[in-house]
Amino acid sequence: MVVKIQTITKEVLPHMKIPYKKYNSKSKNHSSIKNIKIAKTRRQRGYNWEDTLVKRFNALSYWKAFRLGSPSVALPDVLAVNNDESVIFTLEAKSGTGTTLQVPFDQIMRCLNWINHFEIYKKRKVILAFKFLSKKRVGVGKYEQRQLREFYKVWDESKKIIDIVCTYNGDTYALKDGKRQKLILKDFEMPFKSKHRIII
Repeated sequence: MVVKIQTITKEVLPHMKIPYKKYNSKSKNHSSIKNIKIAKTRRQRGYNWEDTLVKRFNALSYWKAFRLGSPSVALPDVLAVNNDESVIFTLEAKSGTGTTLQVPFDQIMRCLNWINHFEIYKKRKVILAFKFLSKKRVGVGKYEQRQLREFYKVWDESKKIIDIVCTYNGDTYALKDGKRQKLILKDFEMPFKSKHRIII
C-alpha cells in the first residue's frame, strides 16, 4: 500500500479556502446581555402603561378592565367593559422614549376580532393608547427631558387595516412597505381624566 503525503507550502495557503470564524466570547456576551436588558426595559415600560390604563378604568364606577396577556398571545393588551352602558373597548397600549410609536396591523386586527365576538354590546371600539415618556432618546443611553404626552386614537373600521404610526405631536399615518400614507385617526374621549392627555 502506498500512502501519498501532500506537503502544503506557504505559497499554496492563500489560494485555499479554509473556513475561519472569528469569535470573541467577551464582546458577544456583553452584546447579548445588553440586548436582554433593553428588551426587559421595553417590556417593563409596556407593562407599566397597560397597568396604568387598567387602574384608571377600575377607579371608575361601572367600569372593569383587565390585562389579557403577553405579546405572544393573540389577545389585545387591555379589555375594558361597562355593562351598564353596554360598552366594550379593546386597547393596544404603546409607550416609549422615541418620537414615534407604531402599532402593527395584526394587533389592530386581533382587537377588532375580539370586540366583534361580543355583539351583545352596543358600543364597541378599538382604542390605540400612545404614551410618549418624559425623556426623549437622543442616542445610545442618552436622553433629554420633554413633556410627557398621551394620545388616544379610535380605529376607524371603514379603513383598511394597516400598520399605524403616531408621532410625538399626535399626528398619525399609515406605513406600507416603509412608505408613509395619509391616515387621520380621531382623538377619543376616554372616560377617565389625565393631565398628560393631548388633543389635536
